[in-house]
Amino acid sequence: MENSNRPLRIAVVGSGPAGVYTSDILLRQISQRGEELGIGNQAVIDLYEKLPVPFGLVRYGVAPDHPSVKFITGALEKTLNNPNIRLFCDIEIGKDVTVEQLREFYDAIVFATGAVDDRPLRLPGADLDGVYGAAKFVEWYDGYPDGPKEWPLNAESVAVIGGGNVAMDVARELVRRADDLLPTDIPQNVYDGIDANPCREMHVFVRRGVAQAKFSVQELRELEKLPGVRIIVNEDDFELDEATIEIAGQDKLTRQMVEEIFAIRDLAEDMEYEDCDFRGEPADRRYYLHFNSNPTEILGENGKVCAIRVERTQTSAEGKMSNTGEFTDYPVQAVYHAIGYRPAAVSGVAYDEKKYHLLNERGRILEDDAQTVIPFVYATGWAKRGPVGLIGSTKSDALETVNNILSDWAGTEQKGRTAPKGTDEEVAKFLESEGLAPIDYQGWRRVDAYERAQGAKAGREHIKVTDSEQIRRIARGEETA
Repeated sequence: MENSNRPLRIAVVGSGPAGVYTSDILLRQISQRGEELGIGNQAVIDLYEKLPVPFGLVRYGVAPDHPSVKFITGALEKTLNNPNIRLFCDIEIGKDVTVEQLREFYDAIVFATGAVDDRPLRLPGADLDGVYGAAKFVEWYDGYPDGPKEWPLNAESVAVIGGGNVAMDVARELVRRADDLLPTDIPQNVYDGIDANPCREMHVFVRRGVAQAKFSVQELRELEKLPGVRIIVNEDDFELDEATIEIAGQDKLTRQMVEEIFAIRDLAEDMEYEDCDFRGEPADRRYYLHFNSNPTEILGENGKVCAIRVERTQTSAEGKMSNTGEFTDYPVQAVYHAIGYRPAAVSGVAYDEKKYHLLNERGRILEDDAQTVIPFVYATGWAKRGPVGLIGSTKSDALETVNNILSDWAGTEQKGRTAPKGTDEEVAKFLESEGLAPIDYQGWRRVDAYERAQGAKAGREHIKVTDSEQIRRIARGEETA
């Protein structure tokens, strides 16, 4: 086959929603527009994933009691069924294979890597025993391969810092009853940990006001339906001026969020009257939702958390926060911070340390000087814009990046076929020469079937396997249910 006629070959790094959506959109766009751009309409994608199983954020970043969000997995599965997409799990780009090595085989490389670490909490007392970042806790309750198998759930009163969905997830799992999670795919060790959790008092601190929070309506509705939990709010937080209401009303999602928070306020009033949960049944746990509350220090005793100091704030209609000098200490034994993730860096790719994403301009990866574009290397999703937005936001990211890829290809003499090598056999021989044995889509199907079989034995739909070596054995058919 002549090089100018072979299918275009793309490596997408990361098999979460961003990577899978990008793969789907890229293949569709090439099919629809390739001929008019002069690059042809044939392409194949190799989807690389460092974990032994696919789906990234959906499998390991979404709380287990988010079944509606996890239905996205079904859509991702359909994309992976495309014969023009090959799944290569258990290969970490930048470690097992360098970016320069990949460029030998692919006409474009797209990084759709997710987040693995928390942004640092810069508060006095942040190093005390009992202070935790959300990322590792999420790894624990989502059964991340080789993540923590145990978690120190020993605090009766807990604080969560953050005004977004991750803060909501963390707080909700900490006040959940373990039996409420049996319909989910949580591993047995997570069930056991939550079942023994003594937490009876939860404080969620949001720095700004009701209209500036970043919760989704779905998250708020899940808060409203926590068995055995009474919600408590401060009525002063809901005294919004006309300017704030007007600005909040200009954005549909913000308006809906504010309306739902006011519904929570009304529910809290009903709960206070009966001292009950949302069903009117006795509540044995309390969930305090604090707005205009800025944690300023974590207090310790004998090296362990004993309280959190919070300053009352004021928030303007435009979202500008100012301090009041009014402080309150809340006795707690643990503090979790969900103030943002830090998307993973990739060895050999420049990183923007201020914005927490790969150094890029509209998806085109830049050299360290931030001026020079690296040809045919791109970013999408959180790797492109940082850890903001919902899963659905990745689609608009993907479309912009895909349009840039097609435009860049169309401007080449080679009709986009810039890699010196480009066949399935050449890629396979290279990976084998590096001692790499990727887990493919059929391997993932074996893992999924195993987890469902284990769930069926326990009267559940699904139970995750959390050990990487066991996942590999199952994927290769060496262990069956």
